[in-house]
Amino acid sequence: MKQKIMSGMRPTGKLHLGHYLGVIDNWVKLQDEYDCYFSVADWHALTTKYDKTESLKQDTIDVVTDWLACGIDPDKATIYVQSLVPETAELHIYLSMITPQNWIERDPTLKDMAKILKSKEGMASQINYGLMGYPVLMTADILTFNADLVPVGIDQVAHVELTRDIVRRFNNIYNTDFFVEPQPKLNNCSLICGLDGNKMGKSFHNDIKISDSAEVTAKKVMTAITDRSRMRKDDPGHPDECEVAFKYWKIFGGVNNGVNEVETVRCECEKGLRGCADCKRQLGAKINERMAEIRERRAYYEEHPELVEKIIKEGSQKARAEAQKVLSKVRELVKMY
Repeated sequence: MKQKIMSGMRPTGKLHLGHYLGVIDNWVKLQDEYDCYFSVADWHALTTKYDKTESLKQDTIDVVTDWLACGIDPDKATIYVQSLVPETAELHIYLSMITPQNWIERDPTLKDMAKILKSKEGMASQINYGLMGYPVLMTADILTFNADLVPVGIDQVAHVELTRDIVRRFNNIYNTDFFVEPQPKLNNCSLICGLDGNKMGKSFHNDIKISDSAEVTAKKVMTAITDRSRMRKDDPGHPDECEVAFKYWKIFGGVNNGVNEVETVRCECEKGLRGCADCKRQLGAKINERMAEIRERRAYYEEHPELVEKIIKEGSQKARAEAQKVLSKVRELVKMY
């Protein structure tokens, strides 16, 4: 029997290359080896954007469309929307009853989110009950399927450790070994910065979206920061000081006809044989080459929105059926009526 994996994303709308390289590309590999449950975490979105829900449904559809375009296969993995599996909410209630307050308060991501919200004028009141409890809801997401593994980056391991703490406490209180202690499965994925050298994000206007056309992508790449010390095209360059473009080459470059493209770019740059504009034009072409098949699939799903809706509905029904098995056992252990 395959081990179970659970992971998810908030519905932030159309996704960018950071999502693809950092998360989705890894999911595509995992779905062949594990029993995967991938959630669009719309309840989590409400913890900070409860008053901005106008585009929530469309954002959810856009996220699933991007997943499908990137290669998440509904025949291999279960794609579902969190709020369409209400068993997760009930499980969250049971887990919240046994979770000490100080366990939640020590969560590093929650602390960071609270600081961000407090720093915004008039936003202190938005540190609400839902936000405070989101680490337990995240635990419920994982335990809804009694997942064995949770793919995370190194900065998210604390979330899984909290889940393991809650599992041990639940099993101890109710004298059971029903819940497994999920293990973090560290991503070995490429990380990509935004076009300005900062973290890539839609709100920073420095991203390349999965849904961007080849023309839009090429134009965006031309704005990428390079080696600030170069004044002329034939000045010797410093690839390791190139803030964005050379970092992208390390991700998208490869071996072509026996030639290592990354080393060729480095050598030509250092000798002043490669201008930054030409370099970025070639880089844009490499990115477009990588994204061509993904764009074709996305165009297909955009033309067939009813298929995306069907995948969401069927995946959520499948997820709910599995969740009901877990919740039935939990209710029995807790001695609910």
